[in-house]
Amino acid sequence: MTLNGNTSSVRHRRAGRFFLCLAALIAIGCGQQPVHFFGEAQGTYYSVQYYDRHGRDLQPQVDSLLHAFDLTASLWVDSSLLRRLNANTTDSVDALFSALLEHSLTINAYTGGAFDPRIGRIVQAWGFSFRQQQEPDSAELAAMLRAARGSVSIDNGRLVKEDPATELDFNAIAQGYAVDLLAAMLERYGITNYLIDVGGEVIARGGKPDGSPWRVGIERPSADSISAPVVERAVELRDNAIVTSGSYRKYYERDGIRYSHTIDPATGRPVQHSLLSVSVVDSLCWRADAMATAYMVMGLDSAKRFIAAHPNDPGTKEVYFIYDSCGVMKTYETNK
Repeated sequence: MTLNGNTSSVRHRRAGRFFLCLAALIAIGCGQQPVHFFGEAQGTYYSVQYYDRHGRDLQPQVDSLLHAFDLTASLWVDSSLLRRLNANTTDSVDALFSALLEHSLTINAYTGGAFDPRIGRIVQAWGFSFRQQQEPDSAELAAMLRAARGSVSIDNGRLVKEDPATELDFNAIAQGYAVDLLAAMLERYGITNYLIDVGGEVIARGGKPDGSPWRVGIERPSADSISAPVVERAVELRDNAIVTSGSYRKYYERDGIRYSHTIDPATGRPVQHSLLSVSVVDSLCWRADAMATAYMVMGLDSAKRFIAAHPNDPGTKEVYFIYDSCGVMKTYETNK
């Protein structure tokens, strides 16, 4: 069960991964007991840490939620609802699919098209999905772009596609939304101090019993996809999520050209600019996820202009950019 990767191996979905500061969890104050478990889901790892006065192990519930999520939103599960909708073998949608589409279209309009869930077929053609790389020629790319510009909506529980060839891909928002759902589940159990990490999409609530906040690390972009991770910067989180999108872990090279997994919806081609990674802090993980992808599509200069035009919006207040400047790695932060 994966959202991006194959079912026989666990891989990090995003280039920009987070590395948790895994200090020993010491239960102090109010009788809170530490609980920490790991697992595999959505083609990557997950880690859940929380403090619970009852010391409950909720891993079975976490696994069940993630499995059900994949049955709706995964492109790697042949029988998933998303796969069947893309193949036009059904048009009936569930509540989870409806929420993912609604949020995706909201961010699509907000970012002027920099984020677009309708480019599923194009992502597949470039080899960044469950299909083998095909690298479309100009005519094929033009046809896929036309399909990607067809409207999609939900009417009375059914997906309506203006162009039947339009294929949806929630990969740039689904993992963040899954994290939000896990957070909501913990809250229903009365757990208010926790840290959830699914493949680098991280959300934190509350803090540790000693009052200290949770800490995560933003990875320094590496020269290739196999280099050992190095933390560029530590970030304190309390009642926020953080997501990184980057171009340095997931790519392929051909004839000396590196093709990023981030596809520009305007051109249908992998982005090529100086931006190496973007980390977004937001109260909602799905929104941080989507905005990180949108900024990667925009590139540094356009992203700066967008943020300047929306200074008080969620997803624009705390953003960390790492970029290449004539071979030198540099950073830019919106909260400085």
